[in-house]
Amino acid sequence: MSDDTIEAVRLCFYAHLRARHDGTLLSEWLLEQAKRRGIGGGSVFRAIAGFGRHGVLHEEAFFELADNLPVKIEFLLRAEQAQVLLDLVREARVDIVYATSTIRLGILGTQ
Repeated sequence: MSDDTIEAVRLCFYAHLRARHDGTLLSEWLLEQAKRRGIGGGSVFRAIAGFGRHGVLHEEAFFELADNLPVKIEFLLRAEQAQVLLDLVREARVDIVYATSTIRLGILGTQ
């Protein structure tokens, strides 16, 4: 491993595009909560198809379901930041699936 990497956590939340919390899109709410806590960044990725724990298939091809495709909201952060974000989501009683994994994180180039 290179000396310019750190051990970090990939924290991914999985939701539907239209999922909301307190009237705000859940993906936007999560990004805003992370930003307020000084977390360096997060990204939202929209799937072209998928199904979740309830077995309902969502695809771009199904017109009536196309606007509620799955999204992944992903953060690369330090372990303590991941815990802060997870605790916040729990306290807000958000119904969402998440996954974590330990990663090596580095930045190339100049900032």
